[in-house]
Amino acid sequence: MPRVARIYTDEGIFHILARGNNRQWVFKESQDFTVYKGILKQLKEEQPFKLYHYCLMSNHIHLMLESNDKTELSRMMKRLNIFYYHHYRKKYGYAGHFWQDRFKSLLIEDNEYLLACGLYIERNPLRAKIVNAVQQYPYSSYNYYAYGKKDGLLDRDPYYDSLGKIDKERQAQYRNLTLDSDKNITPKIFNQLFLGTKKFIEKMEEKFKVSNTRLQRGRPKRVK
Repeated sequence: MPRVARIYTDEGIFHILARGNNRQWVFKESQDFTVYKGILKQLKEEQPFKLYHYCLMSNHIHLMLESNDKTELSRMMKRLNIFYYHHYRKKYGYAGHFWQDRFKSLLIEDNEYLLACGLYIERNPLRAKIVNAVQQYPYSSYNYYAYGKKDGLLDRDPYYDSLGKIDKERQAQYRNLTLDSDKNITPKIFNQLFLGTKKFIEKMEEKFKVSNTRLQRGRPKRVK
């Protein structure tokens, strides 16, 4: 099968999705989540990027990050996946293909879509019926925004401050937004390459010479 389109840029705000091969579990114990977050923190220090939202599920991961010209996004994700695979292989004696294909990336417009996408990411455990409330899941960024829990991995979503004058107001508004988040972002969105206004999508399609879909055959033209 042909590979899905990849946007060839290292600068921007991305929703990153990586799955275990054949949807196998990549995290079996709480320590595995801790190890993964430790690797992610190390790479943040080596190749500076901002991490706004995340959710680590048993068989896949979601990251929303902002990269820059020093990040080398593809290389960073490759290292992240390899370093964690080495941990998993050593701990569980695993051999074989571990991650499913390449990671997927969705380029997001720098506006209110960040919060909407972040909330959608954090609600994954609820939609999967792993928990009865979003705040019950310990491996996401939700409790940082909704309840002020400290999280050394995160950089504050740049649109979070617009939710209120003080953190208590912002937290309450974030919890309210959680109730409506799935109305703004649907799973179909993540079969696309860009998330934003119609004007933003048209601009990105023209810039990268590719349609806003993952269903096309072949790769997009590389922009030099």
